[in-house]
Amino acid sequence: MKLNILAGCLLAGVIACNEAAEKKEALPGNFGEDVAFLQKHLQNVVVLQSSQDSSRVAVTGDYQARVMTSTAGGSTGKSFGWLNYGLIASGKLGPHINAFGGEERFWLGPEGGQYSLFFPPGKPFDFDNWQTPGLIDTAHYAVRSQSATEVVYQYAGSIQNYSGTTFRLGITRTIRLLSNEAVAARINGTLPEGVKSVAYETENVLTNTGDSAWREEHGLLSIWLLGMFKPSPQTAVVAPFKNIPEARKFITDDYFGKIPPQNLQVKDSLLLFRADGKARGKLGLSPLVAKPGAGSIDLDNNTLTVLFYDVVPDGRYVNSKWELQKEPFKGDAVNCYNDGPLADGSQMGPFYEVESSSDARALKPGESMTYRQVTMHFEGSREALQALAHQLWQLPLDNVQQFLQTK
Repeated sequence: MKLNILAGCLLAGVIACNEAAEKKEALPGNFGEDVAFLQKHLQNVVVLQSSQDSSRVAVTGDYQARVMTSTAGGSTGKSFGWLNYGLIASGKLGPHINAFGGEERFWLGPEGGQYSLFFPPGKPFDFDNWQTPGLIDTAHYAVRSQSATEVVYQYAGSIQNYSGTTFRLGITRTIRLLSNEAVAARINGTLPEGVKSVAYETENVLTNTGDSAWREEHGLLSIWLLGMFKPSPQTAVVAPFKNIPEARKFITDDYFGKIPPQNLQVKDSLLLFRADGKARGKLGLSPLVAKPGAGSIDLDNNTLTVLFYDVVPDGRYVNSKWELQKEPFKGDAVNCYNDGPLADGSQMGPFYEVESSSDARALKPGESMTYRQVTMHFEGSREALQALAHQLWQLPLDNVQQFLQTK
């Protein structure tokens, strides 16, 4: 199963690096202030903006065509992405990883195992040897084309896995702001009156630019999309799953120790996972049970987030455990993470994550694979959010409230 890359970040050494920046200025409080902050410290910030409403998305090529944050309310609106202000402002790069934040970043898997992209050949699977590849950590992606509502980035490079296989590859990443009509079509219905929304799709294309085919026995690559969002005491991650016999066996909830029952409810075909940024825990859903449409509900701020992605039930999903694996292609399709303090009290966040992965493909020279994800944020009254939660998940908000009140 996929071990979150942030497991390493949450060690004290990386936290110290990420928090090393001086914090002399007040932290941004809304989308416009976040954009101004990013433009101050980065050179390549693009803001996609709708002519229909106040939805906006901020992206930067400096951090691998990363969606940093978005809003449904224009410059003064709520900013949905979690940003590591200290690290960004420092302008410095640290060892192992640079956790800049952002609500959707492009990565590649697997993290661990004999086909790992994060460990050099032959080295032990420990933190000292763990290193995020530069092409998904520090590389700049160039803009190929741009309009008011869409930007396309490209990058070409190579990467070597733990088994010594080198992959020459090309990456094309498109971020496009979606119209209200596209949102309604995706959720199979109209938005309740008074709801504000922002929605964007990323189209991620991975191409084998080498002269030999990628082979399963040498390792394969997956496209891995990770989103970091702002928590609240009344936020729960929502993840639908197929209610097949023994479905619980295909949901892993002990990556960082068993998640206690007050923080995780698995019932029927839906799980709720506390996302308050106060208790570190991670879960993963196998492609045998994972369904599109994981997201979150924030009852403090009356917001709802949902992600749409493809799941291939019989696909090869890379396994990222830090060990030599018996089943390297039986990993997770969907992951969720709640940040929290370490034993020494240090913490990089708080934030929570919702992640999705593609299956892995044995690409021939010149062949490509495409993985798309749609992220939607909604703001509105409790009644409007109830209608959306029912439409998406058949979920009463009272159930969420009761779960979050569990001690």
